[in-house]
Amino acid sequence: MDLNFSEPEVQRYSRHILLRELGGTGQAKLKAAKVLIIGAGGLGAPLALYLAAAGTGTIGLVDHDVIELSNLQRQILFDEASIGQPKVRATQKKLLQINPLITVNTYAFSVTSENAAALVKDYDIICDGTDNFTTRFLVADACIAAQKPLVSAAVLRFEGQISTFKPHEGGPCYRCLYPEPPPEGLVPPCSEAGVLGSVTGVMGTLMATEVIKEITQVGQSLSGFLLVWDALASEFRKIRLKKDPECPACQ
Repeated sequence: MDLNFSEPEVQRYSRHILLRELGGTGQAKLKAAKVLIIGAGGLGAPLALYLAAAGTGTIGLVDHDVIELSNLQRQILFDEASIGQPKVRATQKKLLQINPLITVNTYAFSVTSENAAALVKDYDIICDGTDNFTTRFLVADACIAAQKPLVSAAVLRFEGQISTFKPHEGGPCYRCLYPEPPPEGLVPPCSEAGVLGSVTGVMGTLMATEVIKEITQVGQSLSGFLLVWDALASEFRKIRLKKDPECPACQ
């Protein structure tokens, strides 16, 4: 591991290096890390911002959408001048403005059963901030097959939830929590049900924190737990998740 930092790097990351739990070794781990973010929207925006600012060496961005006016209520990377641009291109530009010392790869297409394995194989940690169950299950299954840790979050209205899935290390997988997608129409998308914009900011920032913890191996992992936040009640709940002994995906 390369612990040699340039003077600009020392200045940029000084507040990390001062942390006893993180230090220069943790910052070097961040510099060497490769993180794939699937979904450059409400969750992906704050997640990508904080990972870039933290000095994550390589960030991959997957999203097929272009920026719309309705995105600006919560997708804090964008402004009115960004409308009509591909989300991954606009995000890449912003991240490199924040930290030109990192590498940002873009994939302006949807995750499918044909490309999921190829997308995840070159990254250390996968982050799912998508808004549909089809993609979530595709990503989760690809992570199981590739033995990659998955940090996954979801939001709806005034609530959010997040967990880290590491079945290759003995923890539960996404299908241990959700064996199969819910019936169509049971869980409406944010475009139908609505979402408080700041809730996506909180959950995206929590995702960044859990990714940094996984990379640097500090603190307690969320593997085996589901953290649920109710914004209206100002309440967090941490629920223990157990591995399903009959789960067909991770046994």
